Amino acid sequence: MRAVIEHRDSVVVLPTGGGKSICFQAPAVTMPGLAVVVSPLISLMKDQVDALIECGIPAACVNSSLPPKELQRVAERVRRGELKLLYVAPERLCTERMLEFLDDASVSFFAIDEAHCVSAWGHDFRPEYRMLGQLRARFPKVGVHA
Repeated sequence: MRAVIEHRDSVVVLPTGGGKSICFQAPAVTMPGLAVVVSPLISLMKDQVDALIECGIPAACVNSSLPPKELQRVAERVRRGELKLLYVAPERLCTERMLEFLDDASVSFFAIDEAHCVSAWGHDFRPEYRMLGQLRARFPKVGVHA
């Protein structure tokens, strides 16, 4: 959590259920701006967002299952600075349209959820995860956490 707050990149290695998510969720609540969380599964995004909302934390997700009107609603909430966490699939994040949208958002940091799957599953696991390195070049002052 200290690395997130101090805007330093970090890698967290904990077992399943060990509290990796809280390491970026707690700082996101206290820091100004929007934390962008890269998550590989729609069901995981939905579970995380539902739990955050239940705790009164403004969060949303952007994925292929959302209808256009809901996508517009989420985008407007980001523009107004109403969200603390935005969950997004790596395929969506790596699009130029999304990156341009985030250029205008006040991104506090990026959290790469389930990053361990890349090494466990090899290069066949979601090739877009390998493209996330472009975040460093595009957002050089924004921390990246995995």
